[in-house]
Amino acid sequence: MGAAPGSELMDSELLPPTYTPGSAVDFDRLYRDSYQRVVRTLVGIVGSQAAAEDCTQEAFAKALRAWSTWRGDVPAEAWLHRIAVNTAISHRRHERIRELPSLLRRLGAPQPERDPAAQAHERTVISELRRLQPKQSAALVLRHYYGYTNREIAAALGVSERTVGQRIADALAALRERIDE
Repeated sequence: MGAAPGSELMDSELLPPTYTPGSAVDFDRLYRDSYQRVVRTLVGIVGSQAAAEDCTQEAFAKALRAWSTWRGDVPAEAWLHRIAVNTAISHRRHERIRELPSLLRRLGAPQPERDPAAQAHERTVISELRRLQPKQSAALVLRHYYGYTNREIAAALGVSERTVGQRIADALAALRERIDE
């Protein structure tokens, strides 16, 4: 039996987008398609929207410089997430030194008002994620916010699937312990 008409499109829609290393057009598409997801991932690691946006911009600048050397052995967005997560981890290591500039970067256009209950919940979740080790919070955000599999997270972070599973288990155990307190 032949495939149903149009099924080729459905199959191709399930595949991750393809990119050509060094292609400016493809990098622009990766930027447009991934920017908001990367920012949301990094908020869970660095703890603030402003710092996440700064780290995201820095990560994209690094990715652009390395774009021609990307080999395509992992999906482009996973490669980009690896760069972004490493950038966010470095940011957290150095944030005490950068406290004053961070405050200045946060000044800007006010965010639209949101439901106070949602803000309180988000602050609590972000606060708890921030108390975890950065590598644990990265794995947890990628799993529970985006629904990535351990294999996808491993590709994004450049570690084994077993390491991803352990980081998630350790993070959840730490969160449960805090809840029990």
